[in-house]
Amino acid sequence: MSVAMLYVGLGLAALAMAALVAAPLRRGAPRLFGGIVLLVPVLAFALYRIVGTPAALDPEAAAAAAERAAPTMEEAIAELEAALQRDPAQPEGWRLLARAHAAQGNRAKARDAYMSALEQIPDDPDLLIETAQARAQATPGNLFDDEALAQLRRALALDPGNQRAQWFIGVVQRQRGEDAQAVATWEALLPALDAETATALRAQIDQAREAAGMPPAPPMAPPSEATGQTAAAGATTATPGLRVRVALDPEFAARVRLRGDAVVFVIARAAGGPPMPVAVERHTLQDLPLDIVLDDADSLMPTMKLSSLTDIELVARISATGSANRAEGDIESTPVQVKRPAEAPVELVIGAQAR
Repeated sequence: MSVAMLYVGLGLAALAMAALVAAPLRRGAPRLFGGIVLLVPVLAFALYRIVGTPAALDPEAAAAAAERAAPTMEEAIAELEAALQRDPAQPEGWRLLARAHAAQGNRAKARDAYMSALEQIPDDPDLLIETAQARAQATPGNLFDDEALAQLRRALALDPGNQRAQWFIGVVQRQRGEDAQAVATWEALLPALDAETATALRAQIDQAREAAGMPPAPPMAPPSEATGQTAAAGATTATPGLRVRVALDPEFAARVRLRGDAVVFVIARAAGGPPMPVAVERHTLQDLPLDIVLDDADSLMPTMKLSSLTDIELVARISATGSANRAEGDIESTPVQVKRPAEAPVELVIGAQAR
């Protein structure tokens, strides 16, 4: 099969998926339907280009296809924005726009788009959590402000068993130095978790206890059969995510002069699977060292969730061009494979391979 035919096949599959997802909008909001059908395949292609190497298949054909590609990500986003201006009462359209802006590194625009979605469905717990996280990502240091905390508490009030909301509330408390409160928040979450996730959270609780001047927690008792069944049933909602630390290799940094505004991508993908990322965050070199949490909110596509995977490969990359497209001259960390949930932060060091 030629590269051109491969792109055509992928494009048709993406269009079919987009049309299926947006089908409920076709009659009530035909322009928004068109915008989503246009944007979803572009986002999928852009995600692939973040970590894929289509040029390795056929450099000349891939380059020609890239030149002919239409629309661009920016054009697709503009089309969706225009459709939403004409018909703003479409929360899923705003949500898709928010994820597109996040992939482009436009965190303030992503936050604003999430807020627009929330105006349409203010009582959606998952959207409240996504919006709170977007507010934090648009703030220096990824700090949750009072409104973000209120959104997390609202999500938990609407869905008392929502483990992501409870996890993030603990993160906010830790950010604010309320370590004892974080301990209480996270320890209340432990009984609902499966053994592996609980072990990972216990490591965070131990750090919070130490910061609060509290004694270490007693050893965790093995779950009963009934408790184990309950935890297994709720395991799919336990999504604390993966904590990732990214740093620049000191020897490499001493030899190479890099611009502080150089773009850094932190990428999670299925270990041994396709190169398309499951979760991505975009930062700048001056943000290093990073200490972040990758989770489902960092995925563009609702059908690609980090929480659905067990074996995950993580990599950090400095983009030579500032573009999401992988290019010659990019500098990557050594990929690290982990099982979710990870008990400790995953350490990624950029430049160690280039010594």
